[in-house]
Amino acid sequence: MKIGLISDSFRLDFEGGIRAAASLGVSGVQKYLTYGDFSAENMTPERVREVRGIMDANGLVFSAICGDFGIDLDNDEVIDKSKRVLDAAKELGCGIVTTHIGHIEETDSPRMEKLRAHAYELATYADKMQAKFACETGTEKASVMRAFLDQLGAKGLAVNLDPANLVMVAHDDPVAAVHTLKDYIVHTHAKDGIVTDAAAGQFLEVPLGTGGVDWDRYLAALRDIGYTGYLTVEREVGEQPAEDIGMAVRFLREKLAKLGIPLEK
Repeated sequence: MKIGLISDSFRLDFEGGIRAAASLGVSGVQKYLTYGDFSAENMTPERVREVRGIMDANGLVFSAICGDFGIDLDNDEVIDKSKRVLDAAKELGCGIVTTHIGHIEETDSPRMEKLRAHAYELATYADKMQAKFACETGTEKASVMRAFLDQLGAKGLAVNLDPANLVMVAHDDPVAAVHTLKDYIVHTHAKDGIVTDAAAGQFLEVPLGTGGVDWDRYLAALRDIGYTGYLTVEREVGEQPAEDIGMAVRFLREKLAKLGIPLEK
């Protein structure tokens, strides 16, 4: 497996985040491509060369690109934006774009018809580009996401597995989710969390290894299905993100070593 991190989590400018990532010895980073200088429309050939130059100078690659606009796939506006992110990601040498597609309902509705049609459109677009559009586990259980993907009829839509989201929001077992979604997982987030008030739907993201994810069993499950991709550290909250990220990288290295899982440099 490989260890990466979301460079935006450092809350630094791009080059500063990349240098910080390199100093921790990870091999890849995930980067948002949705706003400011890093919106897809600003990825001119010159900007792409600049970004790739910074990555090469620090010995890093993109584990994935984040194309989450905070808009569910039942919204018409997000489709062209998402395609442009896929285009830019390929220019940056990356074939995986992640996002939240919106809550998947188990019963049909006009909203679900539109979400399914848009997901199919993006999946077929990604297929043509030899890329993956990876939906992040979130509010529904893994079995519901699996059924949705199985019925879609296009292989360009895959899964970005976030175990903390399953614990905090879906109240699902990340270990079982690995086996349920094994045919679709192309990227993972290394994040942890706890439920603080189940009745009120309240939860809290916490430093890696201090929440509800059973990391020994979770990483073993990924190994057992043959996953060799990225464990990408995401830290969305906290007063000391750099410290938390560094701790998370060390935690993953120790766990992988303990389980005898090879770490690709």
